[in-house]
Amino acid sequence: MMGPRFACLALCVLAVACDGCGAPASGAPPPASAPPAPVQSVSAPSASAGAAPAPSAKAALEPARELTWSYDSTPVGRMQVVVSLPERRGDQRFPVLIAMHGRGEAFKGPARGSYGWILDYGLLNAIRRLHAPPLSQDDLEKLGNEERLEHINASLTKRPYRGLIVVCPYTPDILAGDKPFSAAEPLTRFLVDELLPRVFRETPALGNSESTGLDGVSLGGRASLLVGLERPEKFGAVAALQAAFDSADAPELVRRAKAARSKNPKLALRLLTSDGDFFLGSTKNISKAFTDAGVEHDLVVIPGPHDYVFNRGPGVYEMLLFHDRALRGEKLFE
Repeated sequence: MMGPRFACLALCVLAVACDGCGAPASGAPPPASAPPAPVQSVSAPSASAGAAPAPSAKAALEPARELTWSYDSTPVGRMQVVVSLPERRGDQRFPVLIAMHGRGEAFKGPARGSYGWILDYGLLNAIRRLHAPPLSQDDLEKLGNEERLEHINASLTKRPYRGLIVVCPYTPDILAGDKPFSAAEPLTRFLVDELLPRVFRETPALGNSESTGLDGVSLGGRASLLVGLERPEKFGAVAALQAAFDSADAPELVRRAKAARSKNPKLALRLLTSDGDFFLGSTKNISKAFTDAGVEHDLVVIPGPHDYVFNRGPGVYEMLLFHDRALRGEKLFE
């Protein structure tokens, strides 16, 4: 599927502003920094799936923290995974979201790249703000659509953000090469057969497919869609932000999506792009192909460029809130 045409596209991705979560608009990557110390606290999530904790329960809350898992050898080579655990009671269980970073972080290697969502895309700050609404245009890096922001805040008023275990694996570059679809197969084996069972064993995860989601931005959006459609029975929701696909990929994605639907008819499928995304046209074409083939999904187009500012603004909030709802069997706006 990926010949010279897509190789050219990949080069353009590196040349134009950023890869979506690679280099910023200047073309230079953000300064490398050491991974942060484990987070000790964020604003308290609710004590159960839907209700706020009673004041007496707050003392029993365990603080938020991070786990770092390193692998010397996996089907995709060396690997590091950072797991963000929410603040919680000892018996509280959460849905799991695997969040894949963009191509810029892929170039930094596993140790630094696995911190893409946490260091570069503002994940922890977004979690804190979702627990303390209302959100503002400042939270969305002044990129938000006012009407959608009002809907988000109304949703948070009706149902507070309850929290996710966010699993951030290093995302290897699977854009390059002549076999872009098959290149995701070893990543699928690692994520589904090795990583998810460990997450279920070693974290306060609900531990079932219905409460497990997959998402990512740009390269990570491509990876999430390929992995999720390959093993749909393992996920309740599969989504992508500004996914790095070409319009010519649509027929193969349709084939995979139809097969995925037959295996898991309840799978929530979402494509999110932005008006300044240079994958906007291809995402719309893929969405149309899904619709024409009867593949149920959501297409969301919001303001913003294909750059870090989008990831730290609308991107991270949209991702977290969508999965907070979808992995509990709820709609984003009801």
